[in-house]
This record gives sequence, C-alpha cells and structure tokens, in this order.
Amino acid sequence: TLMKYDEEFNPADFVFTGLGREYALAFAERGASVVVNDLGADTKGGGKSSAAADKVVEEIRAKGGKAVANYDSVEDGEKVIQSILCGSFNIHCILDLFHNVPMGNNNLIHRVHLRGSFSVTRAAWNHMKNQAFGRIIMTTSAAGIYGNFGQANYSAAKLGLLGLANTLAIEGLRYNIRCNTIAPVAGSRLTETVMTPELVASLKPEYIAPMVLWLCHEQCQENGALFEVLRWERSQGSIVRQKNQPMTPEAVRDQWDKICDFTDATKPKSVQESLLSIVSVLSGLDSGGGVGATPTAAAALASGVNPAEAVGQKLPPSTFTFTPAQCILYALGVGMSTKDPDHLRFLYEGHEDFSCLPTFGVIPSQAAMMDGGLSSIPGLNIDFTQVLHGEQYLELYKPLPTSGTLTSEATVADVLDKGSGAVILLDVKTFSGDQLICFNQFSVFVVGAGGFGGRRTSDNAKAAVPPPKRAPDVVAIDSTTRDQAALYRLSGDWNPLHIDPSFAAMGGFKAPILHGLCSFGFAARHVLKHFAANDPSRFKAIKVRFVKPVMPGQSLQTEMWKEGNRIHLQCKVKETDAVVLAGAYVDLHGASEASLGNLTQHGALQSELVFAEIGRRIKDSGSELVRKVNAVFAWEITKDSRSAAEWTMDLKNGSGSLHRGPAGGKADVTITVSDEDFMEVVQGRLNPQKAFFSGKLKVRGNIMLSQKLEVILKDHAKL
Repeated sequence: TLMKYDEEFNPADFVFTGLGREYALAFAERGASVVVNDLGADTKGGGKSSAAADKVVEEIRAKGGKAVANYDSVEDGEKVIQSILCGSFNIHCILDLFHNVPMGNNNLIHRVHLRGSFSVTRAAWNHMKNQAFGRIIMTTSAAGIYGNFGQANYSAAKLGLLGLANTLAIEGLRYNIRCNTIAPVAGSRLTETVMTPELVASLKPEYIAPMVLWLCHEQCQENGALFEVLRWERSQGSIVRQKNQPMTPEAVRDQWDKICDFTDATKPKSVQESLLSIVSVLSGLDSGGGVGATPTAAAALASGVNPAEAVGQKLPPSTFTFTPAQCILYALGVGMSTKDPDHLRFLYEGHEDFSCLPTFGVIPSQAAMMDGGLSSIPGLNIDFTQVLHGEQYLELYKPLPTSGTLTSEATVADVLDKGSGAVILLDVKTFSGDQLICFNQFSVFVVGAGGFGGRRTSDNAKAAVPPPKRAPDVVAIDSTTRDQAALYRLSGDWNPLHIDPSFAAMGGFKAPILHGLCSFGFAARHVLKHFAANDPSRFKAIKVRFVKPVMPGQSLQTEMWKEGNRIHLQCKVKETDAVVLAGAYVDLHGASEASLGNLTQHGALQSELVFAEIGRRIKDSGSELVRKVNAVFAWEITKDSRSAAEWTMDLKNGSGSLHRGPAGGKADVTITVSDEDFMEVVQGRLNPQKAFFSGKLKVRGNIMLSQKLEVILKDHAKL
C-alpha cells in the first residue's frame, strides 16, 4: 500500500461535504486518524450545524477508521489546533479547504479564505517544526489564478493563499515541511447549481483526493507547486483515470513525471479556456476513447450555456395573489404622492376611479425569474451571481385588476452569444383565469457566459428604438427619496444589492442602488401623466434598456418625444446627466382608438370603452354639458343576465363627472341595459325607443331626461 501511516500520523482535515469529505475518507481508509472540522453552513453561508462533520466521522468509524469532529471557526486557529492536541493527536498534515465558502461581504471573504488559513497554519507551524515533518495543502481557485468579473475581493483572497503557500514552502523546507496549492474543479453543493448533472458527475470529488493524498505522503518531495497550474502555465498533464475505474494515488505517483512535464505547455487566459480542456478530456473518457469533443460542444459545456437545450423550455408556473394594498405600495414605490391630486386614483382604494398603475404588470411576472426557475432549465448552467437585467418589455391586453390571483407562464424564447456574455430572453405571459392580461420579456445578460458559438441576434427580441434627433417635446423631473429603493423592494424584488451597503460594495457601488424597474416605473408614469391624462386604459406597451444605475435620492429627468401613438423617452440622472434608460418608448392607445376587438377578445365589457370616451368628453366640456343636461344618470350594465358594472354620470353639479360605481345620492334617471344592447344602441344599430318598448332597455325616474343623453352619445362616443 502506497500510504502506510502509523497511529501517530493524524492529518487534520478542514472539511466541507464535497472535496473535504473525500479527503477525510481517503486518508482514513489508508490508516490516518482524521479530525473533521465543519461549521455546517449552507451554500449561502446561513445557519450552523454539526451534522455535516458528524456524518463524515460516522462514515469513517463505520469502516473501522479513527475520526473525531471539531466545530470551531477556522478564524480561531489556536483553538482548533489545541482541541486536536488535547485529543492526543499529532499534526502531520493540514488541508485548508475553503473554496466553497459563500461570498458575503469583503471582510467575511478575507477572514475565512485568507485569514482562516493563516490562523490555522500558524497555530500548527511550531508543532510541525518540532517533529521535523509537515504537509500543508492550500486550496485556491481559478478566480484567483485568472481573475473573474465581479469577484475582485474573492480573487484577491484566493491568490493571497498562493502567496502564503509559496512563502511557507520556502520557510518550511529546512524543517521537512512541504506546502503546495491546488485549484480543483469538482462537483459539489455549489457547482451542481451551475453545471449540468453529467458534468458534475464527471467531476466527482473522489477524482481530486488521490492527488492530495500523494502530496501529503512522506515520500513526496514536491514543494511550492500549484496544481492545476504550475509556473503560471499549464502542462499537458496525464489522464490517470479510466472509464468506470477508481482513481488511486498510485496512478498519480506513476504518472508524476508526465504530469510535471512542461513540454508543449499551454497558457490559458480565462476560466473558460481553463475549463475547456477539462471538458474535452471528460468527453473523451465518457465516449470510451480519447479527447474527442467538438470545439463548439466543448465551448458550450465550458460556458455552461447550450441554446439547443434551453430554447423553448418552460419554467414552472407561478401564482401571484394581491389586494389593493400591493397596487398602492407599488405606486408609492415608483414615486407617486398624495401631493399630486392626479395620483390619488392610484393611492386610495376608495377613489371613484381607483386603478392599478400599468407597470405593476412586471410584479406578478418577475417571480418566474426570481424564484430560481432558470436554474432548473437544461442548457443554462450559469453563475447566477453574474446575471444582470439588461432590457424589459411589457405589454398590457387590458387594464390590470386591482386585486385577484394571477398565473404567469415563462418560456426561454432565445439565448444569444454576445462574446463577453450570454443574453437570455425570457417571455412571460400572465393570466387571470384563462384571460391573458399582460406579456413581459425579460432580457438578462450573464457576464462571462459567452463564447459558446451561438447567434448574436434574435427575431424574438423586442427591440429598443432610439429617440428622434430633435429637442424633446416634454421634459419631466422627479426626485427619488433616500428610501426609494427600501420602499420599492417591498413589491417583491428582495435583492440585497438595493438595501445592504456591504452587499452593494461587493458589486463595486459606494451605496445600495435603485432598482432598474423602479426607474422604469417613474418614466412610465411621466408618459402617462403628460400624454394620457393618467388614464391607465390608454397604456399599451413599454420597452426600455437599462444603462446605468441610479442612487436613491437622485433626481430622474425623463425626456419625451411624441410620434403618433408612440412616445419615445430617455431617462437621465439630473445631477450627473448620465443616461440610465435608453432606446425606450411607450405605446398608447389613441383617445378614440378602436380597441373594441381587444376588449371582446379578452372578455372585458365592451361598454367600458364608451364610458372612457364619455369621461374624456366630460373632462373637456363638462361645464357646457352641465348647462345643457342638468341631471344625474345612473347606469346598470348587465352581462349574461347578471349585474356586471355600475356607472354614475353627474351632469348636474360643478363641471360634471363620471365614475364607476353607484351614485352617492339620488340619481334623476337609472338605466339598466345589457352590455351587448348598450353597444347596439350607441352604434346606431338599435333604436332606443324600440329597445325600451321591447324590454331591452329599462328606465327608472324621469324618462324624459334620458333624451338629453343624445348630446353626449351621438357625436362623441363613436367607435
């Protein structure tokens, strides 16, 4: 047996449930006594449990091995080492295995990855010197070797480990202490969320353990080396594993000269290049032959993105139940205020025209993306910490309800290769029962996931459109508050980037930033106010491209250009003149647009369009109509013999008004008619008198006053 240790050889293994477990089992199998240290945190760094360490210890003991558990933090190196020595163990080998520690704030990363390794090693150093033997293995990562976008703090800590190991290798040489560093690629609790099941299976932790065992053996004199990479370039290496065969330290020993042969060495420049050759080898092994993966297939596997598998895949449906409270909270989140009387219809559930802001349509659909559904899609094995929201499109097919339960169904519409990253187009349809309410297209950019050989453009993408080359027709300026992001996140986007200063610092921001969809809501309501009189029924669609972040407290300046029913817009931070929303537009329904077909198709009352037109007529000429009519009309609209809607038309008081709901006082005339017959009368296909005498139109109160309705209906409600 290659590894014959006496009872005094007791390597301390600082363990997680992937690589650490395999190291512990492998050492114990060959006679070593093992100390298993694990705090038992989850993959996000939360919680604390002794279960992980205890389970490994039980496995070792069940096979007749010797092992004990330790639950101290690696930051308390002296405490960890003392607990080992108190157990009558000597320390001959340390494996600092922290590559799976979650990425929290900067301090946590450096405390655990770098300071933890230093602390444990320093505590054990004199014991190793006194016994004239020691083996130390540090664990770095590809992010430290090559760098990786958005991981400056993590990369610095991991490369710091290499510097520490190289210095220890020099200082420990005279005491027979050898220190080496490994940069493993292995399937684990973390990598299984970003790799295909097949690739995770090919990167089992037990394929790393033989290398570690050999580096810890007394016969191994390797010192100051880095594996996967040595001397900042990579050898061709040697395949020491065969299909369906176990991998052993003896195989590593026998191929050691070839592993360390730098003839025809390669110099990978990125994580993707590094992983590409590994994937190629695995493809050859799995096929039973040599290295045979095609460049395109290997590139797709290396990047984790495979459009052929992903496009057309559906995410699990999501449901969203809400009340007027959620509609009001959203309106406040995008800057609405009771200081503006026109905003009250979106802020007060008792308002006669209480409505939901059109851009609330993104809220029920975003759950499809935020609840982890993308992680279940084959062909999208990506690092979700590198996902950015690039563009957003929203289209409404009818005004949003102010309460109810909506169901959203999401489909991967396309995956594009932008070189530096991948773009995923996610189409989400939202239904109320069987009625399609709205459609969203999320365009998300995954940093570093490009280079898989895919298309750069898609016919499925809702394109951004540049504004006209002239001065804007309208400019609106609104100030955000210091708490704008804290308020907006209550609508369902809980990303700590918008509330936690330490998390924002990880992303390179001085403070938490405003949600892009919050700026989106600000800009949309600017258009609604200046070009649609705050009438949500006129809103059709919006498209924006997110360019730069906004800091809470800054002012948003929306520049708008009217081109027919399309309002082009560009949004800037007033204080810096930086563009934050570009290529954007809002499409509106015309004031008298014939959208009856849409209303009929989606099951709405056809009469709603007519009353909307009547409301606009009253707003424009209310005083004149009050002088001519001088009456209050109540309408009861039925559908399928049941009451479907009530409207009150006050042409008696003030400058007139129209609201949905019963009259506050006594109406002069009450008219009951079905939705279908109402439309027949309005469009001149049914004579009102014939409708009355046939019972299709019922009138209570002063019947003669109903004749005055012709002033409104004849000329101003044509469809």
